[in-house]
Amino acid sequence: MESSGQTGVQEGAWRTRREARATSELFLGQRRIYILPSGPGLGFGALLLVLLIGSINYNLGLGYALTFLALSCALVDMLLTWRNLAHLRLKAGRTPAVFAGQEASFELQLVNASRRPRYAIWIDSAGAGEPRHAADVPAGGQATVRLAVPTERRGWLAAPRLVLSTRFPLGLFRAWSYWQPDLNALVYPFPEEDAPPLPRGTGTAATGTGGGGEDDFAGVRPYQPGDPLRRLAWRQIARLDPEDGGQLATKHFEGGARDELVFDLASLPPALDLELRLSRMARWVLEAESRALPYAFRLDATSFEAASGAPHAALCLRALALYGLGGAR
Repeated sequence: MESSGQTGVQEGAWRTRREARATSELFLGQRRIYILPSGPGLGFGALLLVLLIGSINYNLGLGYALTFLALSCALVDMLLTWRNLAHLRLKAGRTPAVFAGQEASFELQLVNASRRPRYAIWIDSAGAGEPRHAADVPAGGQATVRLAVPTERRGWLAAPRLVLSTRFPLGLFRAWSYWQPDLNALVYPFPEEDAPPLPRGTGTAATGTGGGGEDDFAGVRPYQPGDPLRRLAWRQIARLDPEDGGQLATKHFEGGARDELVFDLASLPPALDLELRLSRMARWVLEAESRALPYAFRLDATSFEAASGAPHAALCLRALALYGLGGAR
């Protein structure tokens, strides 16, 4: 005789094999949909049983008619509930990258190729309790649902196993199905708060803006975190009154050689925790991008030449997210 533990393991393996075929797209055929009476449905069934017993005891023709009419309505409701979920096509959508601590957004698409609309389809992670997302899918159309999942650490975050359910139209039955979408969200390291100023390397680069050289004085601009102290415009600062809203000022130069920003993991103190060093580099990348400063990036064997812009930042943040993780892709 098999123990309940062995039965549970076999059931889990069967379910895993069954759902392993579900990847980025899934068609809800009849064998993928489960249906059982809901709580109100069980109460309705008990009421029908009482009506039937009373009709038999007192030989009531009207009681028989009412009982079987209500039973017919329940059976029709069961069929409509099943049809509300059957033959839907599920597709995995886009999943933008996020920083650790934010919520990853998994985009899911419900495609209805039939001529009848679908109503009140609920979606959420399996085991999450009451589902949070509901969707109506028009006939011949589709609906998009974005499932928010909290993140805690960097790397790839796989989409959770989902459950789709419906009780439409009367709520006497609950039909549901499972889906394990092939979706992964890239989670960047959390940018360190109060990180040190941007580091400057010893290399030089051609004419540019931001951290420019010191050949031509171009004027004075408001101070930005990371500006070297030797460039502070002390004469202008001395004239400022903080009570009048004055702020620090920095000398701005154009032309000539300039220092190159270099973000190198090896230059950070090795005594710092690895995750903290990665978070600090993530903060530096964001800071340099916000100021349109070109920067070189070095992470052990991974290195990028000095550049700026969204593609360059995405490459650097991706390298930080996957650094040292086995099975990274």
